[in-house]
Amino acid sequence: MFEIIPYTRRNHISSYNPFREMDEFERNFFNGGFFGNNALAEFRTDITDTGDAYLLEADLPGFAKEDIHLDVNGDVLTVRAERRSSHEDKNDQNQVIRCERSYGSYSRNYDISGVNVDGITAKYENGVLKLHLPKKQATVSNTRTLMIE
Repeated sequence: MFEIIPYTRRNHISSYNPFREMDEFERNFFNGGFFGNNALAEFRTDITDTGDAYLLEADLPGFAKEDIHLDVNGDVLTVRAERRSSHEDKNDQNQVIRCERSYGSYSRNYDISGVNVDGITAKYENGVLKLHLPKKQATVSNTRTLMIE
């Protein structure tokens, strides 16, 4: 499905302003156009099937290991990371002029209904969280067909 966007006519000859275009580029670059409105609100992950397990790799650059929390509730794995602002603690000699880095709490939920929860392991290195999620063993049904005599 596509959206019809109205086209506004304007006289390009008389309204061309290169400074307006540069201002608009800068505004879009720093206010969401390039980095997104909340760049880390949904951190990026790759999930790979390795045969007997899944490998989940999440990009979490700039986070301390202590600020990353993993919670399992039923069949849901929650990966949560929190980044605190350090610019509020600056004194008068070291004032922050512009702060563009994101601060806040970021989380994602994953369905782990096919995962052996007791075997999950996690490792955080170089800004990448790696979770080894072993698959549940297929249970063999104890059913059989009986012959009637």
